[in-house]
Formats: sequence, C-alpha cells, structure tokens
Amino acid sequence: MAFTVGELAKLTGITVRTLHHYDQIGLVQPSDRSDAGYRLYGDADVLRLQQVLLYRELGLPLDQIAGVLESRAPRAALAKHRETLLAKRANLDAMLAALDTALAIEEGREMKPEDVKTMFDGFDPAKYEDEARERWGHTEAYKESARRTKTYGKAEWDAIKSEADGIYRRFAELMREGASPTDARVRGVVEAHRAHIDRWFYPCSPEFQRNLAAMYIADPRFTENIDRYGAGVAQFIHDAVVG
Repeated sequence: MAFTVGELAKLTGITVRTLHHYDQIGLVQPSDRSDAGYRLYGDADVLRLQQVLLYRELGLPLDQIAGVLESRAPRAALAKHRETLLAKRANLDAMLAALDTALAIEEGREMKPEDVKTMFDGFDPAKYEDEARERWGHTEAYKESARRTKTYGKAEWDAIKSEADGIYRRFAELMREGASPTDARVRGVVEAHRAHIDRWFYPCSPEFQRNLAAMYIADPRFTENIDRYGAGVAQFIHDAVVG
C-alpha cells in the first residue's frame, strides 16, 4: 500500500509537521510518487517509521536512530530492544500485582506474610544505588547506612519493609480522615518515621528528616512511590514533617 503524508499522519497520529521533519533530515522519506506527483510512503517506509518511533520510545536521540537504521544489523538491534521491553513488561507486571495486593488490603482484606513481598515486587531500591553513592557517598549518613545494611538478611529487610509500609499506610489513613499535619496523631507518625530511619539506616535528626521530606516532593520518583498509598500522601508527609 501507499500513503500520502496526510493519510499517514491520520492513521498513525503523528503530525504532518513531524513527518515533514523526518523527511527533511533523511530519517523517513517517501520513496514513491503518485501519478499526480504526490509523494507516497510505501510499506518499507511505514515499517521504518514504526522503528523510529520504537527507538524514540526507548529514549534514543534521532541521530543515533539514524545510525541504527543504516547499520547492517537493524534486526539484531530490534531483537535487543525487544528483550529490554520484555524485561520492562515483567517489572510492570510485578508492580501491578503489588498495587492489586495493596488495594485489596486497603479494602479490608487481612494482610498475609507473603503479601509483604508481593507489595514490594517491581520496586528495586538498588536501581538508584549508583546515583545515591554519587550524590551522598561522601556523607556520614550514607557511610553509616551502607555499613548497617551490609549485614542485613531477608529477615531484616522483611521487617524494614513491613514497618515502612505500616508508617506510610498510617499517614495515608490520617490524610483521608482529614487530619491536619499538626494533629497530635500525625506528629506521632512523624516520630515513628524518624525513628524507623534512625533504627535501620543512620542517625536521623529532625533536621535531617526535614531534608528527606523536602526530597519526597522534589524528586518525582519519591513522590510517585509514596503516592502509591494515596494521591497526595508525599505532600502530606512533607507538610507534617516540616510544619
């Protein structure tokens, strides 16, 4: 089949402007013309466009995409990225299962020991270890945390996860009840949050806790993870800690 730029834009949802840009830089160019002189995209052009969008979704800049497509092994590159997508899908499936478990417990189902593991599947703290080392590796808090956690086994990590889940869940409950961040009950959970960090990771002063709370809303990754307990929980914790 063959498509004009307008037809292809309508079918794919890609703007005509974007298609023109890809044409101008030689990334995806119509390879045929109609009897009336209109430039047409053929099957191979459409396939190339699909590959460009795939690589864009994977985060590659346009100049690198052009290099991959012009290489002698585009199929090998596609196969490699397919493996990456499969790994991401497995991680997303684990996160969905974790969220389903959390929702079921929120609705009143009794928590079971195996639920603790399920609720934290798909969330990999080690993923940010290099970044954490780069940002805070020189600090005494990081060094102390690394020293302590090095000795932890499954039992300790299960206890940490269960305790942290209880703290965040309590924050969420109080927020939904309409409690003020200065409410005495909320202040109690703030202290439990500080003590949890102090007990398991490093000495956590109220000032250090305020710095953490600021990061909860400054870094979208922290916000997203905490807001699994309810939209706005990260902000509520921040307001409770710094208030």
